[in-house]
Order: sequence, then structure tokens, then C-alpha cells
Amino acid sequence: MYYALIVQSYIGAAQHSNTVAGGYGLGNANDELCYPYGLDIDDDQQSIIIADWGNHRILQWKINETNGIVIAGGHGQGNAPNQLSCPTDVLIDKETNSLIICDRGNKR
Repeated sequence: MYYALIVQSYIGAAQHSNTVAGGYGLGNANDELCYPYGLDIDDDQQSIIIADWGNHRILQWKINETNGIVIAGGHGQGNAPNQLSCPTDVLIDKETNSLIICDRGNKR
């Protein structure tokens, strides 16, 4: 079975893709992803927000950057306030300037 470790964009009916995030193999460095699931696009910040399931973190990846920035989790798998467990989705709530995270492993 193959799992994608990158986020790619396709414009229109283009036959070629653009790697937007990841692409450096499976891992936990800020230029790597481990089974990315959900994402949201932040037009204001010119970035995408990625739920990095296998690394138990949320990354912000700005356009044309080679590394993401950890903005939630990233302190190992767990249920402490600064930890996530297998996040599967993330949304940006612009009204409250916050993230809505589906923290599947913690059922929160």
C-alpha cells in the first residue's frame, strides 16, 4: 500500500503537479510529513495548515518555503494541553483567530 507524504497542487486541467509541502520522505523534521490528513488554506497568511497525523502536530507551510512551522502539538503523542494524538483535520476560524483541530486519538 502507498501513502502520500507530500501535499501537491494541480491548477486547472494541468498534467503536472507542484509539491507544496513535504516531499523529503517520511519523517518528523519540519521539512517532512508523516501521513498528512486534513488541511486548510489561509489566504491571509499565504500558507496551508496541515494535520500531520503521524507526527501528532499541526504545521503551517507558507508558499515557496521548504519547511513548515509547528503551530500546535509537536510535543509527542499525548493528551496534555500542548499535545495531540493523531490529528485528522484542521480548520481556520478567522472570526476567533483560532484553529479547530480534530484530535482523533484524544476524542476532542
